[in-house]
Amino acid sequence: MNSSIFQRTALLIGSEGMERLAKSNVILFGVGGVGSWCAESLIRSGIRQLTIVDFDKVAESNINRQLMATTVTIGEYKVDILKKRLLEINPSAEVNALKEVYDAETAESFQLDSYDVIIDAIDSIDSKVHLIQTATQTQAAFFSSMGAALKMDSQQVKVAEFWKVHGCPLAATLRRKLRKSMLPATKFTCVFSPELLENKEEITDSTTDIHPIHAKKRVNGTIAHIPAIFGLTLAGLVVQNIIDNK
Repeated sequence: MNSSIFQRTALLIGSEGMERLAKSNVILFGVGGVGSWCAESLIRSGIRQLTIVDFDKVAESNINRQLMATTVTIGEYKVDILKKRLLEINPSAEVNALKEVYDAETAESFQLDSYDVIIDAIDSIDSKVHLIQTATQTQAAFFSSMGAALKMDSQQVKVAEFWKVHGCPLAATLRRKLRKSMLPATKFTCVFSPELLENKEEITDSTTDIHPIHAKKRVNGTIAHIPAIFGLTLAGLVVQNIIDNK
């Protein structure tokens, strides 16, 4: 690992902490508004083995909040653009970019038992429920992002165990579904905000090439800093977990 890149980080967490980060194998599902910022923070912190999973391409509507979305990258696969950027930060990193969908049919192909950390930043309800159920049965540390839309107040972003998350409609929906099926095998930590604003205008998502399980009838407003804070907070939880060797 290039010692010059991580010199300031090593001053803070020590060489043993850096070694733990470098040896940890992490998978991140979803590299949109939350996941893209999470991925960059992980690589800048010293994570060397990172798998990023997302089937989607950059759309113009992503530019307001997604790290790799610009007017130049529209139409390109998100994981490909993000991988290129991450390797420009640390050329020694091993970034595996998978243009795939996580769902009940594809879950086994990801071999979740092989990872030290699993991060959920996807927005499909059914896929999220399945990932929660599957990831919490592994030995990996698991972290999940709740809804980052319809929020503006950065001071309301919080961290809590899943069953203690409050004021988040997404978390409430997930809990209802999980109670009807198999509950998570273990407790896990989430990033969330209880703030809930309303759209001032109504639009429908006209983006093409959307996988059916991710298609939305209603689009909720977002602003750049909130998904970024969610993603950076997730990355912070992951780094702390690894250097603490939990």
